[in-house]
Amino acid sequence: MKITILGTGTSQGIPVIGSEHPVCLSDDSRDKRLRVSAMIEVDGKRLVIDCGPDFRQQMLKHDVKKIDGVLFTHEHADHTAGLDDLRPFFFRQGEINCHMTSRVHLALQERFSYMFATENKYPGVADLTVHEFNTDNFMAAGIEVIPVLADHGFIPVHGFRIGDFAYMTDVKTIAVREQLKLKNLEVLVLNMLREEEHKTHLNLDEALELVRELNPKRTYFTHISHHLGFHEDVEKKLPEGVFLAYDNLKIHI
Repeated sequence: MKITILGTGTSQGIPVIGSEHPVCLSDDSRDKRLRVSAMIEVDGKRLVIDCGPDFRQQMLKHDVKKIDGVLFTHEHADHTAGLDDLRPFFFRQGEINCHMTSRVHLALQERFSYMFATENKYPGVADLTVHEFNTDNFMAAGIEVIPVLADHGFIPVHGFRIGDFAYMTDVKTIAVREQLKLKNLEVLVLNMLREEEHKTHLNLDEALELVRELNPKRTYFTHISHHLGFHEDVEKKLPEGVFLAYDNLKIHI
């Protein structure tokens, strides 16, 4: 299995020149963060997690020609705003399989009504094949996916376990029964926004506490605010086996 971290950034906060952490001015490429997304490749099949505003740029960067499925964590724009950019893949390959909860499906039908219309559908848009999931494991392109329910402060959000890898973003809390799905992991990718507490995202202390509870072999933090600071400085603070992810990082399991 190969995991590519397509983006590690967030829309939380606006960088200000002259602020304490002007990461936007950093010369370190690891401080250049597009919105969060990941790509998983297993046995010649390719799944993408989320489809945010930077989706097109991310696909071009990695010369992606075909997508076998898209998994959606939740409905927020920084995870779904690139939906219409699935269009060229539909032109190239035909069917685009998208896996989401009924809640996310309804939100996308409202926001992208021109794509989901049953009458007078806008010509040329991607004709998405939507598969709704709830609590049960499901298959995406022949790959077993275990959905993991978490709380995003005010709304539910889902992460996904595939084999010994799990991807959890926009998490504030995870119930104990769902944490059981995240035991014995080789790699966990987990959101960690900043050091200060936040209403809807894990901060550094909360994320590290969850890592200690789940005890994966390796953890990579994502969904990083510029308030956290520079990659090189932050990594020095992290315990053994815990790393700060960066855009275009490749992880092999």
